[in-house]
Amino acid sequence: MELDYIQEFVTLAESENYLQAAESLFIAQSTLSKHIKSIEADLGAPLFDRTTRKVKLNHFGAAFLPYAKKMLEIKKEYTAVLSSHLADTNSRITIASIPVMAHYHINDVLAEFQFAYPHIHLDITEADSAQMGEMLRSGACDFAFLREFKEEEEEFQTITFDTDHIVAILPATHSLAGKDFVTLNELKEESFFFLNKGTLMYSLCYDACRQAGFTPNVTFTSHRAANMIDLVRKGMGVALLTKQPALVFADSSVSAVDVVPYLKNSIRLAYLKGRKLSAPSRQFLNYVQTWARERENASPVL
Repeated sequence: MELDYIQEFVTLAESENYLQAAESLFIAQSTLSKHIKSIEADLGAPLFDRTTRKVKLNHFGAAFLPYAKKMLEIKKEYTAVLSSHLADTNSRITIASIPVMAHYHINDVLAEFQFAYPHIHLDITEADSAQMGEMLRSGACDFAFLREFKEEEEEFQTITFDTDHIVAILPATHSLAGKDFVTLNELKEESFFFLNKGTLMYSLCYDACRQAGFTPNVTFTSHRAANMIDLVRKGMGVALLTKQPALVFADSSVSAVDVVPYLKNSIRLAYLKGRKLSAPSRQFLNYVQTWARERENASPVL
């Protein structure tokens, strides 16, 4: 039984006139008559006593009327509830980010956006850049703060949020410590510490060493820069890390030296090309673009 037909039944019961009811419902009299007969067929009983000018509920129709009104009231209630849930869903943004969120001020922009738009829900998860392409493709996230990677130009729209470059973390006692820069070739005999295999940073550092003419002796991999730098501090090897996170953990017992040629790496906000952005998503994108632009103008890149 169609709920729209139920509304037509109630309207006709109240007006007792086919023409008046049809006009208020913006349908033809013939359509209204057909729909009423459909309800009667479903119920197995006539609902109106008909005359040439008016219709009036019979005892079957009078018995059915309060239930019809209750059905319409329930429809009104569930429509309101579902609309509210739909609004919540549409106001939810799912964001993936590389783990070093604090070091690149990703936490700052997320917190400031949430304060500015408290009605928009942010769901945030950490992941490596190498995982985020598939997360964006599958819809597991709407946006991703990630390190730039080759596939991004083909499938994803990106904006630059921050920039960084690779440094070598050396023990303070190392012969190259304190220099303005160092080449990877000067470090080729060292034991290297990289971020975990499968991460974009591992590939970036490994490939850079290969391009410098040697295969790095990687003796330790980790997802924690603090552990890598602590082993450097203890004289176990050298670490290749991006500068901004490295400086958070470095102290006088180690030396962060720029690697040349510069191995630059951008932190980007990415989203899937061709996917229609919701209004909250557009607000978030515009906010991040403005925030990044203002920060770039206010401070030089490291």
